[in-house]
Amino acid sequence: MMAAAAKKSKTPAKQAEWKAPTGEPVLLSGGNPQIPKGDGDAPVQAYIAAMPGWKSDIGRRMDAIIELVVPGVEKAVKWNTPFYGVENPVWFLSYHCMTKYIKVTFFDGSSLEPMPPVTSKYEKVRYLHIFEDEPLDEAQFADWVKQASKLPGERL
Repeated sequence: MMAAAAKKSKTPAKQAEWKAPTGEPVLLSGGNPQIPKGDGDAPVQAYIAAMPGWKSDIGRRMDAIIELVVPGVEKAVKWNTPFYGVENPVWFLSYHCMTKYIKVTFFDGSSLEPMPPVTSKYEKVRYLHIFEDEPLDEAQFADWVKQASKLPGERL
């Protein structure tokens, strides 16, 4: 008779403390910064600092608006993308640098009023594209963030 397999612990392994990358971050396709994944504000701030040109200013502004509208917001970087949520690992928003714009993803965007303007192949997801020559409508963005933070979000 074979010995019983060892039981796996139900306690998750302790998260390693996030370490900032050394040297200049690599910019991937479209200028998206390659930042190590990690939970908390530090990896998100590293991502924002590495966003190229005008995108970094918009990243700082979006981050400030999100923090203002959703006190205690959870943050993480996964797949070289900042995520925001009210309970880790449930996220309501992320953004990503593209060549000519920043792509903001609202995971339950079809439930927002008014809906963000760009559709997705996923029925619930909606996008906001922010271009350099079109100013961010901060009031509308803040309203969408507030609404999105109260929705179920996406578990990743």
